[in-house]
Amino acid sequence: MTHVVIIGAGGGGLAAAAQLARAGLDVTVLEAHIYAGGSAGTFFHQGYRFDAGATLAGGFAPGAPLDWIGKQFEIDWQVKLAERAMQVHLPDGVQVTRWTDVERWQEERQAAFGHAVEDFWLWQESTADLLWDFALRSPNWPPQNWKDLAGLSRVSLGWLLNSHGARGSSFVPGMLKDAITPLSSRLPHNPHLRQFVDGQLLIAAQATSESANALYSSAALDLSRQGVGHIEGGMGALADKLVEAVRRYGGEVRFRQEVDAVKRMANGLYEVATRQGKNYRADQVIFNLPPANIVELLGEGTPKGFQKKQTIPADGWGAFMVYAGVDEDFLPDDTALHHQVLVEEPFAEGNSVFLSLGPSWDQKRAPSGKRALTISTHTNLDEWWHLFEYDRRAYEQLKSEYTQRLLSAAEAALPGIGKAAELVLPGTPVTFQRFTRRQRGWVGGFPQTHLLRAWGPRISKDLWMVGDSIFPGQSFPAVALGGVRVANSLLAELNRSVVFRESPLEQASI
Repeated sequence: MTHVVIIGAGGGGLAAAAQLARAGLDVTVLEAHIYAGGSAGTFFHQGYRFDAGATLAGGFAPGAPLDWIGKQFEIDWQVKLAERAMQVHLPDGVQVTRWTDVERWQEERQAAFGHAVEDFWLWQESTADLLWDFALRSPNWPPQNWKDLAGLSRVSLGWLLNSHGARGSSFVPGMLKDAITPLSSRLPHNPHLRQFVDGQLLIAAQATSESANALYSSAALDLSRQGVGHIEGGMGALADKLVEAVRRYGGEVRFRQEVDAVKRMANGLYEVATRQGKNYRADQVIFNLPPANIVELLGEGTPKGFQKKQTIPADGWGAFMVYAGVDEDFLPDDTALHHQVLVEEPFAEGNSVFLSLGPSWDQKRAPSGKRALTISTHTNLDEWWHLFEYDRRAYEQLKSEYTQRLLSAAEAALPGIGKAAELVLPGTPVTFQRFTRRQRGWVGGFPQTHLLRAWGPRISKDLWMVGDSIFPGQSFPAVALGGVRVANSLLAELNRSVVFRESPLEQASI
C-alpha cells in the first residue's frame, strides 16, 4: 500500500489527506501544534478562543467551494449563514454593508457608489462565476509538464463548451486581457469605489487595484456571494471537521509532531523525522508549508529547480494582530460580526484593519458576558524582524504602538472598544513564526499581481506542496480546493481512480 505523509494540518493538507484516505491510501498527517488549521486555527487563552489569523469563513453557498468539499467528505459544517458578510468603513466615514443576499448587495452598492459604476460589478460577478466553476474542476494550474498541459486543455475546453457554451466563449477575449492587466484597468473613476475595492483586495488578494490581477480580483471581490457563515468554536472548527473526515476514512492525524527533516533513503522511500524523536517512512510526501519551510526541511536534498523558492517575496505581507476579550454589554445587539475599517491611505500598517467578533450565541468562544475579538492589519516583515534581532526594546515599543493604533482604528466600528477590553494580547510576524512555523511570519501567500505567481504543486516525482502558495491561493476554501486537486494529481500518478460523490461538472453556477 502506498504510504503518504502530509506535513501540516492546515486546510490544504487535511483536504488532500481526506481525498487520499478515501481512495484507500495509507495516510498520516503530522502537525507540530496541538490544534489543526494553521493560520486558520483557533487557540485558547484565558477562557477565550481566538481565531489565530483567518477570521472570516466563506464558501457555504450552494455549489460554492466549502459546500462542495462538505459533500465530497460527508461533512456537515453546521454553519449559521450570515446576512452581512461585513461592514466596511471608508476613510470619510461612509459605511458600506456587504450583504450576502444578491439583491440587497446590488441596492447597497448602487446607493454607495452610484448606478454609473454598475457595469463594473456586473463584470465582476459574471467573471467570478466562470472562475469559481473553473476552480471546482481541479485544473492543473500552472501546468508543470506535458501531461498537466493536456489535462488543463481538456478541463478548459469542457469548461467553455459544456458548461457555458456561447456565454463562456464570448467571455474569452475579455478574460485574456484581464489575465494580463491590473484591476485598475477595469475600475471607473470613483474615489469611494476605488477605496472600497482596494481595501477588499488587500485582504483577499494581498494587493490593491493598481497591481492586483484583474481576473483573480473578480473572484477575490466575490466574497459576499459565496455564503459567509459562522461556526461554533471559531474558524478552527472547519479544520477539526476535516480531521474527523480523515480519520473516518482510515487516515491518521498526529499532533505535537514537529517535522525537522525529510530525507530520501537509498531504497527510494522518504524518512520524515520529528523533533519528538519519531521517524515515519513514506512513498510520497506532501508539504502543507510555505516554500521556504520546505527547502529548510529538505536541506541538501532539495531538488535544484525548487531551491530558488526559498526566499520570501519582497512584496509578501505579515500580520500584526490584537486579540482582545471584551465586555458584551458595550456592544449593540445589531453589531456586525466582521468590520473592515479604512483609516487613510496607503492602507496597511494600521491604516486599514479587519475586526472579527465571536457570535454572542457561541458559548465556546468566551466566558459568560464576554466576547472574543480579533483585530488585524497587514504589515511589512523586515522591520519587525530587524528590531527583534537587534533592538528588543524598540521591538516592544513598536508592538505597543501598533496595539494602540489598531485599537484606535477599531473605535470607528466599535466605539468604546478600548475601555471595554479586559484582555489585550498583541501578535507580530515573530509571533506567527513561533506558533504557525511559517518562516518569518509570512502570511496570505503571494500578492496576486499576475496569474503565474502561484507555483505548481509538484516539487518532484514523490514530493508535493499544498497551501496558499499554489492555485487557487489564499483562504480556507481555496486551499482546501487546492488540496483536493493535488491529491487527485497524486492519484493519477499512481494510476488510481479519482471518485467524486458529486461531479464538479454538475455543480450549479455560483
